[in-house]
Amino acid sequence: MTEAAAINAVMRTLADPTRRAVFERVVKSNEITVVELTRGSGVTQGAISQHLKSLKLAGLVAERPEGRNVYYRAEPEGLAPLVDWMSHYGVFWRERFANLRTLLKEIDP
Repeated sequence: MTEAAAINAVMRTLADPTRRAVFERVVKSNEITVVELTRGSGVTQGAISQHLKSLKLAGLVAERPEGRNVYYRAEPEGLAPLVDWMSHYGVFWRERFANLRTLLKEIDP
């Protein structure tokens, strides 16, 4: 997967608010099952499974089957393309704000 495709996949996956909430719950736990994610979410087990499938395809979660249960855990490396992309723009904005600060000091010492 190219870098642009990886960024697009992560952004597209996390753009859905329900999927983002599922991801946040996975991140907050060491490992969690679909049943645990469904409990109290107001979303059906089938929908949770579909969201987890999308998160897995984007590289944001991994699964570990154990008997009848499948445990999900966050994959921090899955966010790397997004973090790299954002850090590029962080440098861009820091430079712009530094230039603005200098300009403002020149205008109004």
